[in-house]
Amino acid sequence: WYQSFKARINELLKYAPDSAAYMAKRLEEGIRLITPGMLFEELGLEYIGPINGHNISEIISTLRTAKAMKKPVIVHAQTTKGKGYAPAEGKLEKWHGVSPFELEDKEKKAELSYERNSRIPSANQSLKTATQIFSSALLSLAKNNEKITGITAAMPSGTGLDVLIKEYPQRFWDVAIAEQHAVTQAGALAKEGFRPYVAIYSTFLQRAYDQIIHDVCILDLPVVFCIDRAGIVGEDGATHQGAFDISFLSALPSIELAAPTCEADFKALLSWSQSAAHPLALRYPRGRFICDELKDELEIDACEFKPYKASFVKTAQSDLLFIGYGNAVGKACAVANKLGGANVVNLGFAKPLDEEFLRKLSASFKTWYIFSESAKKGGVGEILSSFINENDLGVKIISFEYKDAFITHGKKELVEASLGLDVASIAEKIKAYKNTKK
Repeated sequence: WYQSFKARINELLKYAPDSAAYMAKRLEEGIRLITPGMLFEELGLEYIGPINGHNISEIISTLRTAKAMKKPVIVHAQTTKGKGYAPAEGKLEKWHGVSPFELEDKEKKAELSYERNSRIPSANQSLKTATQIFSSALLSLAKNNEKITGITAAMPSGTGLDVLIKEYPQRFWDVAIAEQHAVTQAGALAKEGFRPYVAIYSTFLQRAYDQIIHDVCILDLPVVFCIDRAGIVGEDGATHQGAFDISFLSALPSIELAAPTCEADFKALLSWSQSAAHPLALRYPRGRFICDELKDELEIDACEFKPYKASFVKTAQSDLLFIGYGNAVGKACAVANKLGGANVVNLGFAKPLDEEFLRKLSASFKTWYIFSESAKKGGVGEILSSFINENDLGVKIISFEYKDAFITHGKKELVEASLGLDVASIAEKIKAYKNTKK
């Protein structure tokens, strides 16, 4: 109606005297003030809405109107998430990500399947996911440190920050789908002496790259980026794979990159992060840590966290050296078992590197096999290759990271197998390489 009225006014203005034209224009502007699209109108855009996004005939009619205007138009359609299925209409966030379920058990299954990261089946149901570890550990730290604040962007339940928002609503926020704002807000908080923790999925953090650079890293502010869903996320889809955070963050001056391997390691890392002097990025997987899931089977040595230090987590009478980063330390240990033994190192920090430790390794091992759930381009293997070349250490790097292609949708186990990055495939590749050397 408003667009039709405005069109008539504009047509009349062509023939009306100046005084009448002025009054007509003022009338049209007055009506604009009560329309929901006033902001867009002031920006020079036409606005139609809000309309019922479930009414097909209304949508078609509105789109025809917008097309006839022959200018930029914003059509505002309102919809209800889950429309037409009563259980989904009432619990919007709980139904954000739902795995298959039996219709007769819809309520229970939906609750259990929501944000499946925290409920991935395990032989040991007492094991926590990385997200649950983060949530409970940060809550514990926040109780004793009033400077700790937290921000997430529309994923409070997915990142585990919902618990902290409920407990400390004045210190923890969900800023909705606005990762850029989340990072800028964190920079401002850090500037004022707070210790902000920004919990965002790996794939969504790239949206805030400009803010990470300009609002945090240039100012060298101690913001802690808690990067959930790092690595293959499985059935969340190709858009959600957490492959690139190491690649796009490692190039930035002042930021430090770390990745925990298990629950104990993660808790110690979070505790230390309260006193970190620079921007810090912590990456962790969707689901449980491999080292926790297969603890007894892998026979891993105690992993004691030390800032900026790498360490052996498995030793053997072997010339094989595996360097793992984060969750991939567990996979490195599994491959070592498959091959009958290998030396496994937990890199701990991808930036800064434990250079003294790595120089000592280069004296004993001239081939390093790299395990990291990240893109090969700009990943851990290339970070280590750069260090080796700069210091002329004469070490060959073989990296088991993701090839230069987008990762497809599918169960994590099947996707890894398709990429040749499952335990059995990697073990065969290492055998073949050793035979080639002979």
